[in-house]
Amino acid sequence: MSGGFLDELSWRGQLHQASADAALVEHLSAPPRVGYCGFDPSAESLTIGNFIPIKVLMHWQRCGHRPVVLMGGGTGLIGDPSGKDQERQLLSREQVEANVAGQRRIFERLLDFDATRPDGAVMVNNLDWLGELGYIQVLRDVGKHFSINAMLQRDSVRTRLENREQGISYTEFSYMILQAYDFLHLHRTMDCTVQLAGSDQYGNILSGIDLIRREAGSGGEHPAFGITAPLVTHADGRKIGKTERGAVWLTADRTSPYAFYQYWINVDDAEVDQFLRWFTLLEREAIEETITRHVAAPHERCGQRRLAEEMTRLIHGNDELQRAERATTALFGGGDVRELDAGLLDQVVPELPASDHAVGDLSGAGVALVELLPRTSLAQSKREAREFLGNNAVSVNGERAEPDRTLTSADLLPGRTILLRRGKRKWHATRWA
Repeated sequence: MSGGFLDELSWRGQLHQASADAALVEHLSAPPRVGYCGFDPSAESLTIGNFIPIKVLMHWQRCGHRPVVLMGGGTGLIGDPSGKDQERQLLSREQVEANVAGQRRIFERLLDFDATRPDGAVMVNNLDWLGELGYIQVLRDVGKHFSINAMLQRDSVRTRLENREQGISYTEFSYMILQAYDFLHLHRTMDCTVQLAGSDQYGNILSGIDLIRREAGSGGEHPAFGITAPLVTHADGRKIGKTERGAVWLTADRTSPYAFYQYWINVDDAEVDQFLRWFTLLEREAIEETITRHVAAPHERCGQRRLAEEMTRLIHGNDELQRAERATTALFGGGDVRELDAGLLDQVVPELPASDHAVGDLSGAGVALVELLPRTSLAQSKREAREFLGNNAVSVNGERAEPDRTLTSADLLPGRTILLRRGKRKWHATRWA
């Protein structure tokens, strides 16, 4: 399968640049080759935007090559200026270490780290070697190979220099030297010959390739290559993985499996084909079959359902996929929300418009629904509330409400929540404490 790595990325729309094309194709024809991708530990988790380079590593492994996950425990103390219009806040060593540990669980779920396999994944932390380098050593052995003129032409540097208020510090200016040294170190110690990354890192990759060649001198051949994936965005240019509620994360403590499933199920029709190629591991024929069905009956949303199924299963497992589907059916497919357990309700409620109320109001005669609705997102006034109730358009915990319906403590679901709905899809969670 190894010869198909570049072809695999290409048909999926995940191949942006590759250095020395012909030589690279020949190089990859003899697996297992070692390739690495670096990850910035700026948070304890990663978003679905970060998933693209992880998926490139997954394809790399599936094609018989050994993937190396480089955790930036050293470079994370500096900060990558790429794509940033101002200086990063420096993180403490303790925070970087916590972020590295937090991200590690994601890779362990998506890659096979079986050391007995020739293509078994390896995880390294560049603090292990960068932390041992002396300043004079870096200037003499590494810095002498870098041209300031060339460094100033980098987009990440030039953009910041053009902003006179922000500029760029010597700290972040030096980042590209450290990343290049990473490639050199892995080339020396692990025979790593390929760096994989997003397209914004291509200049840094070329610096690493150049450093390897300069260090090698004229003796022998020292192959080094770079492959980048495009920085994916929505069709309108919006960043992938950003919603009104914030980023979509790859760990359940940041984005629940239900919210994760909902992100994919709500993808725009025009983007389903591209998202299936970019994000899932489905084969080409399966994607094409799904898209054919989707185009024939877009109202059935089979493309979005397949996307949500594949991604939720991949990231959170089959059990959580089934729970997310059960919650989705309960809310939007005619199911019974009263059958949802406390854990699922904890995932669902934060994704709905919500309001807080005093639980004591539910005692005695309770709270008249016509009085409560204007205090939610479901009605603007008591007049509207009467109209909606009179039209049988309101439900309480999925059960149609009569015009004179009142809420009492008997209506409380686990977590002291009562779910209200107007029409078929407009929900509001009332929380009682």
